[in-house]
Amino acid sequence: MEETLLSKNQRKKIKRHQEWEANRSNRKLRRKEKQREKKQRVRAAQPLSVSNGPSMPATTPSDTVGHDGRQPKERRYRDSIQLPVTIILDCGFDDLMMDKEITSLASQVTRCYSDNHKAPFNVHLGISSFGGRLKERFDTVLSGNHSSWKDVRFIEDDFIEAAKQAKEWMKRSKGKVLAGAFTSKEIVGQSSTTDDFGAEEVVYLTSESPDTLTELKPYSTYIVGGLVDRNRHKGICYKRAMDRGLKTAKLPIGDYMQMASRFVLATNHVSEIMVRWLELGDWGEAFLKVVPKRKGGVLKSN
Repeated sequence: MEETLLSKNQRKKIKRHQEWEANRSNRKLRRKEKQREKKQRVRAAQPLSVSNGPSMPATTPSDTVGHDGRQPKERRYRDSIQLPVTIILDCGFDDLMMDKEITSLASQVTRCYSDNHKAPFNVHLGISSFGGRLKERFDTVLSGNHSSWKDVRFIEDDFIEAAKQAKEWMKRSKGKVLAGAFTSKEIVGQSSTTDDFGAEEVVYLTSESPDTLTELKPYSTYIVGGLVDRNRHKGICYKRAMDRGLKTAKLPIGDYMQMASRFVLATNHVSEIMVRWLELGDWGEAFLKVVPKRKGGVLKSN
């Protein structure tokens, strides 16, 4: 009965989507075959380069940077340092999103993990309210690859419980020297090797907050709303935080950048900006590294 209410175009779209999902494994096999052929071509070309003269020196990691400022694969940091900071992705909005938005959120969560994993200074990463269609997608379409992710926790409970657990995660970092943006950090006159900062906080990041985040603090937890809704539910993250009595703040993008067009930060953008700040200690540079060039963002002169 429900199918008869669908238009012809809708039925075609559903059919195309079903065919796309059905052929997923075949596409994966084709990609692997192309990669195998490419490796064979590279290996076959190596003897020729030796016989034709001296080879060019290998490119060092510092020689190459992507057009968007991102590091190429060979420049990943192998000896990254985990700092006592936690980012929680609040994914408790399953009932407010359409299927295609769940798909987008899964991609954003994956990007959050990847960006943090490759960074020189890592945060503790938690995915709260992990269930429903999001978990189903990770378990099925994405082949359960998330089960092998390192230094990330998937939590069925909400962001409040996740924040409580985060305190325990960060205790393991106590007694270690703070690095990155925390190198010269001193709180209440104590050095950066202190075991008890006493300045930890839990902050829900939302653009509707009247307060602006000026810095990240050691042993603190920052919650990012995992919601893809094309602005249908404006202000819901702020209300969610206020209802639970949490402190809120917004990233200082307006203080540092002039945008050529309206720009909405996706979940992975917010996470990566904070990870970048921990590396650079400068919001302006962090925004430049993350905000897509097509958005025309430039640093303000002051």
